Amino acid sequence: MSRTRLAVWGDPIAHSKSPQLHAAAYGVLGLDWSYDRRRVAEGEFAGAVRSLDDSWRGLSLTMPLKDEAYRIADVRDAHAELTGVANTLTLGATVHAFNTDVGGIIDALGESGITTVERVRLLGAGATAASALVAVADMGARSADVRARRPESASTLRELGARLGVEVTVLPFTETADAVELTVSSLPGGTALPEDVVAPLAAAGGALFDVAYAPWPSALATNWGDVPAIPGLGMLLHQAVRQIRVFVHGDPGVPLPDEQDVVAAMRTAL
Repeated sequence: MSRTRLAVWGDPIAHSKSPQLHAAAYGVLGLDWSYDRRRVAEGEFAGAVRSLDDSWRGLSLTMPLKDEAYRIADVRDAHAELTGVANTLTLGATVHAFNTDVGGIIDALGESGITTVERVRLLGAGATAASALVAVADMGARSADVRARRPESASTLRELGARLGVEVTVLPFTETADAVELTVSSLPGGTALPEDVVAPLAAAGGALFDVAYAPWPSALATNWGDVPAIPGLGMLLHQAVRQIRVFVHGDPGVPLPDEQDVVAAMRTAL
């Protein structure tokens, strides 16, 4: 049976833009594949995957399923191994897991003219922060100032930094901020930090890359001053491009046929 079915799973999932992104891409590529969305709770994930038949090609995963996707896989790519999470699975006799968020961050920043960094600040300490840390390490970062409401929750980022050769310090949001070139926020959309917290972070924070994109500008971007604020739509787009490469080629690094046209169609669909 031909594997032509795909979907994005998560909880919640109704807001996901993935179906229109993937539909646009497969239209340009001339692939008669279906791509749907399904609400799947964390505790339901393993059973739901086991219930899929041979018509299923792969899955895109959003929160809270990225940890579960990592655990269920037989084989994982390097970025999934580093971060301990996966947002993409290919299905079959062997389940392969990928983390395309890392490359999506790198591509989105590169599109905005940011290709190298040395000193960065990460706001938040969850799965997306781990992907961001791997991304900036690939871009040359040597130090990362992590801000978290509960600094003890960022122990995994310290360990990851040690593996990557990046010096990670973890501080509360209110601590004095040293100057950095780039701030990456993985705080949930709609998070509004107090003005007296944002002001010093913005003054010494360089460009802001905020993974939130709805609504835009985010509360953080609104208070970031005159320095560029980059929305997370670019990450959403480019992680999906790499995800589609996985579904087509099995490799997030292999470009798609007519990829410029594919990306243009996806951008229009956003």
